Amino acid sequence: FVSSQDGYIDFMEYVAALSLVLRGKMEQKLRWYFKLYDVDGNGCIDRHELLNIIKAIRAINGGDHETSAEEFTNRVFDRIDVNGDGELSLDEFVEGARKDEEFMEVMMKSLDLSHIVAMI
Repeated sequence: FVSSQDGYIDFMEYVAALSLVLRGKMEQKLRWYFKLYDVDGNGCIDRHELLNIIKAIRAINGGDHETSAEEFTNRVFDRIDVNGDGELSLDEFVEGARKDEEFMEVMMKSLDLSHIVAMI
């Protein structure tokens, strides 16, 4: 998946991303999600970035949650921030999602486009 890095998504980038999300292998999807969630583009996802992601996912998906977005974010970092630096590297993100079922489920739900595709 190649992006022109111009801050806009052109049609071909959109099609490539949609194809990846719908048919890509799990690791490809996770790598793409990581790039998407790394808002400042520094190669890591910090607590603030992940917290905003969790809040956005919950706002879209609704439902009741046992834990607050802050508690969930802290739990994710406790489980998958292997080196304890307060940031998730790409490797930590991918490996953590593979090992942590709850985190994987939230990440996969965040860009589940099946309901959109069903309408098309």
